[in-house]
Amino acid sequence: QVQLVESGGGLVQAGGSLTLSCAASGPIRVRTVMGWYRQAPGKQRELVATITGGANTNYAESVKGRFTVSGDNAKNTVALQMNSLKPEDTAVYYCYAKVLRYGRSATDEYWGQGTQVTVSS
Repeated sequence: QVQLVESGGGLVQAGGSLTLSCAASGPIRVRTVMGWYRQAPGKQRELVATITGGANTNYAESVKGRFTVSGDNAKNTVALQMNSLKPEDTAVYYCYAKVLRYGRSATDEYWGQGTQVTVSS
């Protein structure tokens, strides 16, 4: 089974920075997409940023210019550098991965357990 383990959440003041990290382990043959979603209280889970195996990135409009997603295909890791944080960035951040496992012909999606990011004003 593929597992995603996140680290790096916490409490930070507005304008500060945090870095989230996520490592995927298990029978991964190809990592097609990894990235981050977030869910604030009372809201739906939303895309933050993703990166493909070919290093193509996609960002939510609300984080463009402030957040940077990066990945390491060899290590199956993804990181999210968050700068200029705002109180509205407060949410549980979930690592996401779409991978092709050994012995499978289709990709599967996986989620981490979530890490809390709180930005105080």
